[in-house]
Amino acid sequence: MDFIDCISLQEAKKIIKAHCQCTADVESVSLVESLNRIAANDVLAGENLPPFRRSTVDGYAVKSTDTFGAEEGIPALLTIAGEITMGQAVTSLLQSGQAWIIPTGGMLPDGADAIVMVEHTELFDKDCVLIAKKAAPGENVIQQGEDVRPEQIILQRGQLIRYQDIGLLAACGQTTISVRKKLRVGIISTGDEIVDIDSSPGPGQVRNINSYVLQALLTSLGCEAVSYGIVADCYEQLVDTMNRAVTDCDLVLLSGGSSMGGRDYSVAVIDNLGRPGVLFHGIAVKPGKPTIFGMANSVPVFGLPGHPAAAITMFHRLVKLAVSSLAGRSEQHSLVVPARISRNIASAPGRDDFISVRLEKRDDGYWAEPVFGRSGLISIMTQADGVIHISAEVGGLYAGDKIDVEIFALGL
Repeated sequence: MDFIDCISLQEAKKIIKAHCQCTADVESVSLVESLNRIAANDVLAGENLPPFRRSTVDGYAVKSTDTFGAEEGIPALLTIAGEITMGQAVTSLLQSGQAWIIPTGGMLPDGADAIVMVEHTELFDKDCVLIAKKAAPGENVIQQGEDVRPEQIILQRGQLIRYQDIGLLAACGQTTISVRKKLRVGIISTGDEIVDIDSSPGPGQVRNINSYVLQALLTSLGCEAVSYGIVADCYEQLVDTMNRAVTDCDLVLLSGGSSMGGRDYSVAVIDNLGRPGVLFHGIAVKPGKPTIFGMANSVPVFGLPGHPAAAITMFHRLVKLAVSSLAGRSEQHSLVVPARISRNIASAPGRDDFISVRLEKRDDGYWAEPVFGRSGLISIMTQADGVIHISAEVGGLYAGDKIDVEIFALGL
């Protein structure tokens, strides 16, 4: 299979979706442990939230009709019937002409339908209060069940559980959550020129970047990343390591060795791990053209370019898609910022280009400044805020063209 015969990015995505189905088992974890995990089932609320009518401000609980026409020059005079204590139920009925002192979050007494902020009141004496502003029904009040009602879905199946979701689940009394088990993803770096980060590179050598970047990206997606270290450009060693990885993992990422050099063994190794083997080698994209995807029986395997920027780009375009499908994660949308491109950018028709950019806030909105560099340069990724996509149908961009910038963000 020759990667010169490249397939389109869309075709690559279709192949990946067709072969990556949800395989992750379900387990029950504590609420705190559910952070950054994938919900296995819908979670329904069992009660109203809040369970009672609450005040959103410090002030006085009143009947709104008792305040109609009240203003600074003609305040309404109400009798103070009592004071509401936090955490205590109010059993007395508020009568017409009365007001109850109430703190933020306090439970409204029956008969009250509005809260007047303390800033709009003045004590007349110890038993009476002057109301200097009318209150509409429901003003400064959160109704029972206004936040959540029984049987309402508070966590959807396939959803990535975020810290704010944990807050809602805690409010609804959920102590354990059913989640998909973490995907175990193997990472292998290849190349005689690669040394680990604690080594001093010799002539012609470079430190292992991709393993650490890929581990960070996988962790942000809730995966268990397993590094199988660095494998030299030796067919037998690579076969042995890859066999161990596909036996132990749900997905395997092989970094380097995807080009057409005489010592690039990735295609041959992947094609012989199991059926159906390599499904594509080469995509009409830049960076990331020599990307490989195959199946070792039921285990998806990616061969990613050795150049860091290209590997990162293909992770976001393809690997993340496979991870989401295998983990049963619902469709996710990238965070995008509308902007204008600051300069002309040429692009080859028939190829999808991904350009790293910096965002600059100007008086007329955001402008995207390209951060150019060869795919082997990791610094261009650290200088960028996001990436723009020039689709295969577009022959480039002109300065001032409107574009969407996909923001770099963990977990998206």
